[in-house]
Amino acid sequence: MKKYSLFLILFIFTLSACDPFHNVIEKESDEKTAIYYEAKNIVSPSETPTLKFVTWNVKFGGGRIDFFFDCYGDRVLMSAEEVKTNMKGLTDQIKLMDPDIIVVQEIDIDSKRTAYIDQVQQILDNTDLNYAVYASQWKSDYVPSDGIGRINSGNAIFSKYKLTDAKRTALPLISEQSGVVQYFYLRRNILNATADVNGKEIIIYDTHTAAFAQDGTRQKQLSLIKEAVDKVNAAGKNFILAGDFNTIPPKSVKFDNFDDDKCGESSDFDTPSFEPDLNILQPYYDSYEAAISQARYEADNSKYFSHTTNKNGFWNRKLDYIFTNGDFIDNSGKVHQTADAGGVELMKLSDHAPVSVTYTIAGVKK
Repeated sequence: MKKYSLFLILFIFTLSACDPFHNVIEKESDEKTAIYYEAKNIVSPSETPTLKFVTWNVKFGGGRIDFFFDCYGDRVLMSAEEVKTNMKGLTDQIKLMDPDIIVVQEIDIDSKRTAYIDQVQQILDNTDLNYAVYASQWKSDYVPSDGIGRINSGNAIFSKYKLTDAKRTALPLISEQSGVVQYFYLRRNILNATADVNGKEIIIYDTHTAAFAQDGTRQKQLSLIKEAVDKVNAAGKNFILAGDFNTIPPKSVKFDNFDDDKCGESSDFDTPSFEPDLNILQPYYDSYEAAISQARYEADNSKYFSHTTNKNGFWNRKLDYIFTNGDFIDNSGKVHQTADAGGVELMKLSDHAPVSVTYTIAGVKK
């Protein structure tokens, strides 16, 4: 036992001293951590008075395979064929929605679990989107637990329009985790880039906050995210912020004991009660326009649910959001809970449903 304790101490010291698995993204510069992509074939978009905007947590092209973290199964890795099949479903749906800009969360570019397929390039080359920027939120040469191995997963912004000034901003880590767990765990961030839309600039923000933290980390992250967009707003610039916020809206009717949680309280992946978080998004609703307004959500919560871990159930809570200091067309916000005409059943593609909205370009400053 004493030998094991000494080994653990030495291991932690080694991690903190030299980062042997190249996990500590925060030590790299913003320029290094935001990666630019282009489609093989660039098609110039036509001028339009509106912008179709989408956010979607795509679950690293995992579809509805029963992975270990959902406690419905024990899968960790996928074959290349499984990844390509699931990615085709995602790209078919993206083409059907035809967004001008889409931000995604949980997308892999170089991971053992997804057969090392670059999913950002896959989306670009199989949709009508031209450009993308990517930032890692989980990056390691080797994760020793659960057979995960090499991982590079994060957020991406896709656009028909040129993207510039991409930046990754680190968010606080989960403070209640041990040093070893924290070293190998996800490192949440804000990814932003500027889209040049017909000569007008819109700053796009994509984020994905902590899912299972119960130490106030998510609240800190959301506070920092709002500070970032508040600064842009104060400078008179236009922004759209979107992503998986991993919390539910104020005045939600149900906030705990969800029927899809199979992990249990002893698990690291148990869904905690959202009751302590019920008001943390109120400042966003008070300051900015939401794709799904509070009034629409409160009139019928279930119509706007966007997440469930149960592939045989139905969406049972809203975790995905779009906010702006510009203008959305009234009531254009939609959660794609079921198959769009001619599309794939959405429940099969991810544990999150995509959310879309139409944005008015007319009021955007040059």
